[in-house]
Amino acid sequence: MIEILNPAQVSQARQTGALVADILQTLKKRSTIGTNLLEIDGWTQEMIVDAGAQSCYVDYAPSFGRGPFGHFICTGVNDAVLHGLPRDYALADGDLLTLDLAVVLGGVASDAAISFVVGDVQPPESLALIDATERALAAGIAAARPGKHIGDISHAVGAVLKQEGYLVNTQFGGHGIGSTMHQDPHIPNDGLRGRGFKLRPGLLLAVEPWVMSDTAELKMDDDGWTLRSVTGCRTAHTEHTIAITERGAEILTRPQPA
Repeated sequence: MIEILNPAQVSQARQTGALVADILQTLKKRSTIGTNLLEIDGWTQEMIVDAGAQSCYVDYAPSFGRGPFGHFICTGVNDAVLHGLPRDYALADGDLLTLDLAVVLGGVASDAAISFVVGDVQPPESLALIDATERALAAGIAAARPGKHIGDISHAVGAVLKQEGYLVNTQFGGHGIGSTMHQDPHIPNDGLRGRGFKLRPGLLLAVEPWVMSDTAELKMDDDGWTLRSVTGCRTAHTEHTIAITERGAEILTRPQPA
């Protein structure tokens, strides 16, 4: 299903996006050396409930996971890049942490992800991965204009990642979003210009570049959810929910200045 939102729904999406961005930034500040991933999940639950929102993850049971997910946020550490199931793990200095969050507020969902390094040790490889996904995301958003196509977003994302020498996996990527978290169209992280669904105002999209430092192949953890690099290399994942407007793409999950 491809859902086109009316102006009132887009307005609500702004509120949902602001909540997602605020929760992620709060979690980033709290995630220090020794923080347990289960603590992060608990904090997320508290903030979602306090806001009167609903988690998109707790009861989520898609075909690609061993559902239901049962937690409120995805937490990926180092080689875990997607769908990281929170577990009993205390963050160490230099860990690369990815937080991926989606909630529904007022009947409209928003989805975003951030990657950052915990502590004082800042490995250059990790910083390069994060920078590449952030620049790829910016390029994809810049290509998201009315009259353009999904393939234009995919091409822009893939061009940045490949220019940095990374291999691109197109099995998982961005997606439509609206009254539910995952909708059509699929937005692979590489593609051809001018192909796919034509963008129009009222369309909400989650654009999410992710990359692994030396492979494009994934493996599934025994938990039935967490996807890791097959080589054990480090990974990063960055995501925003955007709304297509008459003027271009509006980022709904952009953090507000402090």
